[in-house]
Amino acid sequence: MTETTQNLPQLEVLRIYIKNLSLEVPAAPAIFQQDYRPEISVDLNINHACLETQVYEVALTVTVTATTEEKTVFLVEAQQAGIFQITGFPEEQLDHILEAYVPTVLFPYAREAISSLVTRASFPPVILAPMNFDAIYRQKKMAANEKQ
Repeated sequence: MTETTQNLPQLEVLRIYIKNLSLEVPAAPAIFQQDYRPEISVDLNINHACLETQVYEVALTVTVTATTEEKTVFLVEAQQAGIFQITGFPEEQLDHILEAYVPTVLFPYAREAISSLVTRASFPPVILAPMNFDAIYRQKKMAANEKQ
């Protein structure tokens, strides 16, 4: 590493992996014999932990639930995780990096895993819209500030 790049903030992806992936189709096989138009809901959760100095695991959990007439058509959950080395950033930026920037990196992997799994269950693919994790982070921080 040269001296000029040594002091610059850096985020290095060490590993990206699926930590947990599950699919439930509780109404099968009857659901496949019906004409249905499911309502899709998406829930996101972000967890992070320091593994060692400047090395973090971030896990983005995406849960997609499809329902019709109050019956669950399918429920799929993907916990997409990664290990990241983060150096040179001011301490006050670390939370933003872990809860906004890194989930933006992980989300396309989770989106692909969900779409693939739903398709393998013989449903039409679920194509999740891109998420603005910066906006989600800001909303979360504003809500936390209002509680104080």
